[in-house]
Amino acid sequence: MPNRHRETKSKYTIDRNIPGAFEGETITRRRLMNLGANGAGAVAAAAFTLPALGFAIAPIFKRQQWEWQPVGRPADFPDSTYMTKVINITPGIGEAGNTIAYIRARNPSIDTEPEDQYNRFVALSSRCMHLGCPVRYVSAAERFICPCHGGVYDFRGMVAGGPPVRPLDRFYTRLNQTTGLVEVGPRYSVNNELRRFSPRFPGEPLDGIGQYLYPAQFDTAGKP
Repeated sequence: MPNRHRETKSKYTIDRNIPGAFEGETITRRRLMNLGANGAGAVAAAAFTLPALGFAIAPIFKRQQWEWQPVGRPADFPDSTYMTKVINITPGIGEAGNTIAYIRARNPSIDTEPEDQYNRFVALSSRCMHLGCPVRYVSAAERFICPCHGGVYDFRGMVAGGPPVRPLDRFYTRLNQTTGLVEVGPRYSVNNELRRFSPRFPGEPLDGIGQYLYPAQFDTAGKP
């Protein structure tokens, strides 16, 4: 008849032939020591990993501090063509942080979006909204052309052909009443109705459901 009573196992590690066992060590103590060692290792790993991770992702959530940049006097900017100006969009990295902005005076006959203190001068980004390649303004055709993939924008920066998903980004502008100079401020994105949105990356549409699918960039300056 089989024995219904299980044989009681020893509580000592040495009796169970566990590697590294020593006289008097119990199973419970061994488990506690293993847990303690694993816990100490996790704490040590976190002490090295978390600061490095925080350093890496902190810039994503830190908004840039934007300074208004003077670009010229009002008379320098006609409403019939664009003037090319170099502005800085990434402070602290020298010329690598510069970009080109195309600037003109507002033309009430074609600029139908509501006028306010930040769009009396129109400043367009030179970055194509397909993949971010630089566009250039062709005055004879009154078009912005992207040589990379054939993106075409009309005089207002609206998509006229090719793969771009939305109009060219814009910059806030203002007339400094103290200096009398036109100044360029933070960048913003627009949809096909020229409604303002926080900056988005190229390739991200802002019409229909697109405005909800693509979040704003955390590291860009907000509305002035």
